[in-house]
Amino acid sequence: MRHIFRWVIGIPITLLVVAFAVANRQWTTLSLDPFATESPVLSISMPLWLLFIFGVFVGILVGWGFCWLAQGKHRKLARERGREIARLQSEIETAKSPVAGSDNTALLPFGDIGP
Repeated sequence: MRHIFRWVIGIPITLLVVAFAVANRQWTTLSLDPFATESPVLSISMPLWLLFIFGVFVGILVGWGFCWLAQGKHRKLARERGREIARLQSEIETAKSPVAGSDNTALLPFGDIGP
């Protein structure tokens, strides 16, 4: 089901991106200098579609980074619980293993009294 959903959503989005790239082939100048409008110091010329794709890519990376940071507390809790599970499993294994030279009658509730 997931693969079908990817194809149903992915193909139209891909076609839209390709159509946008073909329709916007003109070059534009991206200026990062707000003071010099005639000859900006920091500027780059690129096709408009490339600027759009780059913006989407940067947005995806920034969103991924913030999600990763926000989920840090959950990863930390999972690590702590994993360590606790490992410690408890080792305690269970040591409790299950018979102690060498021990008398099992000591574990009976009434000691030596028994059938």
